[in-house]
Amino acid sequence: MIERPEALNAFEFAVLAGLRAVQLARGCTPRVQGSHKFTVMAQMEVAEGKVRAASPADIPVAGTA
Repeated sequence: MIERPEALNAFEFAVLAGLRAVQLARGCTPRVQGSHKFTVMAQMEVAEGKVRAASPADIPVAGTA
């Protein structure tokens, strides 16, 4: 069983892992070792802190460089 980080509530963990699983299914490079299903691999990445949600400060604004 994969333990979710205390910083994320269960809903945030599930949504973030689900979005990451879609990325893995589309061919993104996994950030953890092993041969697991995409959903398990995504949960492992989120639990280990190798994937996190983007904050508004992380998103570039068009027209500024």
